[in-house]
Amino acid sequence: MRLSHPRIEPLPASEWDAETREQLSRLERDGQVFNIFATLVRHPDLLRKWTVFAGHILGKSTLPERERELAILRVGWLCRAGYEWGHHVAIGKEAGLSDSEIQRVAEGPEAAGWSAFEAALLRGVDELHADSFISDGTWRALAAHFNNQQLLDFVFTVGQYHLVSMVLNSVGIQLEEGYERMSDRE
Repeated sequence: MRLSHPRIEPLPASEWDAETREQLSRLERDGQVFNIFATLVRHPDLLRKWTVFAGHILGKSTLPERERELAILRVGWLCRAGYEWGHHVAIGKEAGLSDSEIQRVAEGPEAAGWSAFEAALLRGVDELHADSFISDGTWRALAAHFNNQQLLDFVFTVGQYHLVSMVLNSVGIQLEEGYERMSDRE
């Protein structure tokens, strides 16, 4: 975590009005409202509109779950977004990623053990992160496995999680207990 304390605190449940409670109840997971949502609800219109897009990326995208999580984890790692990393380690494991694959995400596309396509997927994230552009060679490698909708979903997924990482890092949203910390992989 870049900040040890949030710059904007999550809105305490004691301050939730009926509208806030309703909005956050739709975002609960395992009976818990995560800090990201309890913080962003301080701007309810933004949260409402952002969750539509984020919901597409996380739940309705044409990307297979495993590939989506590889991309999200790589974005989180490159952006040093500890909150995103911790949550998506758990989601990635649910999508079938092993501990060794998650460790290799941190090492990048050149790590031993990736298929040519997986390396291209991670390289695509690296290129978008560094230059906001996917090179021709990487694009061809991705297009050999992804259709046009998947290619668009891939670029939007990387962009969405880059944006979220900026918010998480700058606002200082703190990772809940029970999630892996980036320092566990360094």
